[in-house]
Amino acid sequence: MSIKSLFSARDVTVGKPWQRILELTIPLLIGNIAQQLYNTVDTIVVGKYVGDDALSAVGAAGPVVMMIFILFIGVATGAGILVSQRFGAKDREGLSRVIGNCITLTIAACVITTGLGLLIVRTPVFFGKDILQVMNTPEGNIYNWCRAYLTVIFIGVTGNIFYNILAGIMRGLGDSVSALLFLLLATGINIVLDIWFVAGLGLGVFGVALATIIAQCVSAIACAIKLFRMKEIFSVSRNELKLDRSLSMRILSLGLPSGITQGIFSLSSLLVQSLTNSMGPLVIATSIVVMRIDGFAMLPNFSYGNAMTTYTGQNYGARKLDRLESGSRQGILLSLATSVILTSITLLMGRPLANIFTDTQQLIDYTAKMLRILAAGYIVMGMTQTIQGYLRGIGDTKTPMWISILTNVIMRVPVAYILARFTANEEFPNGRAEAIFISLVSAWVLGFLMSLAVYISSKKKLRARVEQEWQSENEGNALPAEEI
Repeated sequence: MSIKSLFSARDVTVGKPWQRILELTIPLLIGNIAQQLYNTVDTIVVGKYVGDDALSAVGAAGPVVMMIFILFIGVATGAGILVSQRFGAKDREGLSRVIGNCITLTIAACVITTGLGLLIVRTPVFFGKDILQVMNTPEGNIYNWCRAYLTVIFIGVTGNIFYNILAGIMRGLGDSVSALLFLLLATGINIVLDIWFVAGLGLGVFGVALATIIAQCVSAIACAIKLFRMKEIFSVSRNELKLDRSLSMRILSLGLPSGITQGIFSLSSLLVQSLTNSMGPLVIATSIVVMRIDGFAMLPNFSYGNAMTTYTGQNYGARKLDRLESGSRQGILLSLATSVILTSITLLMGRPLANIFTDTQQLIDYTAKMLRILAAGYIVMGMTQTIQGYLRGIGDTKTPMWISILTNVIMRVPVAYILARFTANEEFPNGRAEAIFISLVSAWVLGFLMSLAVYISSKKKLRARVEQEWQSENEGNALPAEEI
């Protein structure tokens, strides 16, 4: 394989399925690690140079950011699915129209996300309270720093949105290496600027946010330059940029369920974060550190899920159903083996990892204990993400959404509050941290069982339904994605 081919679109409709899935997954995994470094470096720098309150402030901002990013996540997911399907079908004209409409939708997503984010953070729109007050964010430094961090992030959100959507398009084309390279570049810039702004200039939490948006803008510009040089695969002119009503609705109908899924997860995180905040500074800081480590442990799971979406989408577009079935089985086994190995490493390294974030011994002890609780969940989440990636690739984005609603809201939130009430004591009058993490593992296990049941039942019906859709396409009357 030549160096040039590494940074080109890749056809995964040929070759051994497990090899093609790994070729997609490895760059995604490295890229996800780099993406996680954005937040992790922010946390480490402010925790070491400013203090535990700053660490809590940056961590508490996460659920708010994710909740507002629903729209652009939806556009990115819909773009990746349709791009992979059109590329697999060798449809240059259709591919160009999809990419052009995605760019226009991205501009709209930037405007909406910026405005809505600043509105809920800076104004009391929730019956006289802003979003941080609704979340019971502690008064003083944690509240003020979290508010400042979110303000800067939303002002500069355009770079983040454009990078994620343009990188999603490149991954749909099978070029996950270029997206990785640009992300690594941005991560390096972010680390350098974090240390300079915080340790050197003393800008604190504001400096961390500023470093993040500068780095994200660099990665977005690099993606745009690379993408528009791929003229041998597609071309985007003024005509392709004009919104096609049916196509844009198709992109959103495929993508919004995934965006809503992320939003639901963020909503449940907000509700649980409110409970966490009521438990006191120690539990808040423990939750932040655990979630940072958890983020790395979960990266292979998300990487396999995204790789399966591209693999499935291209083979679906190329009408290769046998490769869909064999690839899904091999992908599940790969994700299971990887999750077992990395979960073992995480458990063995729990205390040293916690020590990276803080020198407080009680916080380190609590973090190690919570990681042990989450261990079983990591393994099932790998298979869940792979199965759901398969479903998204064939256009079924609603099933993962409904599973997320049932597990993360209807089940997890009540379980967390019930367990908190039963674990309350004199030291923790509002409950112990265990309640938060046991409820999370319970949601993961239930989500896996539901996803597996859907996967088994849908495989038997997929061939007949897909053949019917392809016949309808040839007759000019395609079935909507949600009917697949």
